[in-house]
Amino acid sequence: MLILTEEEVRSIYSMKEAIADIEQALQLNVQGLVENPERTVINYPKKRASALFMPSAIEPIGISAVKVVTIFPDNPAVGKKTTQGVILLSDTENGDHLACMDASYLTRLRTGAASGAATKKLAKEDADSVAVIGCGRMAEEQLQAVLEIRPIQKILLFNRTKERAEQFAGRISGLAPTYSGAVQIVNEADFSVREADIVICSTRSETPVFSGEMLRPGTHINGVGSYLPHMQEVDEITLQKCSKIVVDTIHGVKEEAGDFIIPEKRGAWDFSMLHGELGELVSGLIAGRESEDEITFFKSVGIAYFDLVVAAAVFKKAKASGVGTEVNL
Repeated sequence: MLILTEEEVRSIYSMKEAIADIEQALQLNVQGLVENPERTVINYPKKRASALFMPSAIEPIGISAVKVVTIFPDNPAVGKKTTQGVILLSDTENGDHLACMDASYLTRLRTGAASGAATKKLAKEDADSVAVIGCGRMAEEQLQAVLEIRPIQKILLFNRTKERAEQFAGRISGLAPTYSGAVQIVNEADFSVREADIVICSTRSETPVFSGEMLRPGTHINGVGSYLPHMQEVDEITLQKCSKIVVDTIHGVKEEAGDFIIPEKRGAWDFSMLHGELGELVSGLIAGRESEDEITFFKSVGIAYFDLVVAAAVFKKAKASGVGTEVNL
């Protein structure tokens, strides 16, 4: 079995490759070639903690995967991470366990790559400004993906704690060494939205982080932060102004996306207003952007086979390049 660290994964696998691999997986899923059972959750009430088990398989790739994520909110008090995860890859031909790697970075990478695939189809071709609302680690790969897809010349950063926005600004040169445009830290999320062609929302907010009134014609939004039914990053005005709302999976957002669940319960919006799923968009089964003025929104809550496809690609590159540590179990 090959063991791979986050640093080793970073050294051999790029966002550009991740976007291409996610696009391939999306098309295979549309063709019915992906197995993606519902995740299993085990709760530990005494610790207010849980463990999530997410299996998937893609027969044409020849690999299956299980991602295991544990969430222990009290861990920081004893110097441990709240969220820890690993991905185990197995061969679908003979059952051999092939590799195990850290899942935290790969989760952020595949989420960014999915947004990149959506941005390619939904953002204006000449979009040159992006607002990042929520400057945590998840936003890093979101920004990388947008920079890969569109000719960005201006990045606007907003975080409730300004210090985190400043820290994020300091990491941009490492995330995108060739970026030579402007970076601006702003005091209001609404201001950043008003100035941007693309908006990235990556927060744990339970209330909308900007006013939909601020959206200018032609804006595209990637929303990846609100992943539970009580969380909400975008308001009802935003949903009503969008001509196309695309999601990673309809089933997933109906279960988890408070951005939709909350206004749907109030009767202000309905799931029938969704344009479709990302796989349909990438495969050309539904239309992407059709005018310069339409406002579009991609919402992702995550799906297991996204982890599989990027982890499988990393494994194959690592074997070819001699990266990682082989162990006998």
